[in-house]
Amino acid sequence: MTTVERVVMCLRPHPADGGPLGAREYAGMLALLGGITPAVQALPPDTVLADIRGALRYFDCDATRLAAVIRVRALALYGVDATVGVAGNPMLARAAAREARPGGTLVVPGEPTAVREFLAGKPVTVLDGVGPKAARILCSYGLDSVGRIAAAPPAALRRILGARLGREVHERALGIDRTPVRPGAAARAIAAERLFDLDELDPARHRRALLSLTEELGARLRTQEQGRGQVCRALSLTVRCADRTTLTRTRTLAEPTAHSAALTATAYALYAGLGLQRARVRALSLRAEDLTSADRAVRQLSLDPEDEKARRLEAVTDRVRARFGPHAIARGTLAA
Repeated sequence: MTTVERVVMCLRPHPADGGPLGAREYAGMLALLGGITPAVQALPPDTVLADIRGALRYFDCDATRLAAVIRVRALALYGVDATVGVAGNPMLARAAAREARPGGTLVVPGEPTAVREFLAGKPVTVLDGVGPKAARILCSYGLDSVGRIAAAPPAALRRILGARLGREVHERALGIDRTPVRPGAAARAIAAERLFDLDELDPARHRRALLSLTEELGARLRTQEQGRGQVCRALSLTVRCADRTTLTRTRTLAEPTAHSAALTATAYALYAGLGLQRARVRALSLRAEDLTSADRAVRQLSLDPEDEKARRLEAVTDRVRARFGPHAIARGTLAA
């Protein structure tokens, strides 16, 4: 790893008992890494980036050994293990963490040839900046893997995707990511996850979990920023299946909102759009993205008295939860 300017570590902590990662454990991981390197960036709810090049010199060890030390400390202090990816930039480190075995460490060597071999067979969506729309366009031209994009003429990519995105996608297909690790960067998203005790087949239980997630996210959004509140412009649903495959869908909202009913309707639409047929689901997670202050958001006035009633009821339940705890009041459907 001495041939690269940066050494970036991506950690995906998870409780050793297999349960969902809590806020206390996540905060503990951030504090633990902060004692090793000052360049730590939180990517809630379950990912942390750290630039460890200085730490490697300080502790006089390689990345694999440092990852082992971090995992032992996390397990001893917080009962949390971690899957770790190490590479020369954030994009590659995240890809390595996704590919590493649970609780293991995967290091991508810094040599350009090794980087291209690591990326070659992966789908185009592994590249930062390539969303579903761009992926469909690239696949329609036969560019359905990172290796094929890397081998394509840069001019052709610029014609297909536009000058800026085409240039960035070609660079990232070669393993180049100029994004820095941003210590203390404000989170532009919040997320929550529900892990089923057993692989769940019942769509009704899936929808019940989604309702619970949107209630949680809505309440958190409305109480962010010292009670002033935030709204999100997009919602992303991730379904983790029993065979370890992951399905993700994202939808931009008609207007920025923190209204739980609007989030629930969007989450149900995302779930329906996946067309799951008797899928064995291990976990569901929702991510509210592109956050902004509620003071800056413009809401379309509603003439629906039921909608206004629901919003007033939300304000009351938020006050009850703030005083008596998050589980003091819940929808009857969830309490049953």
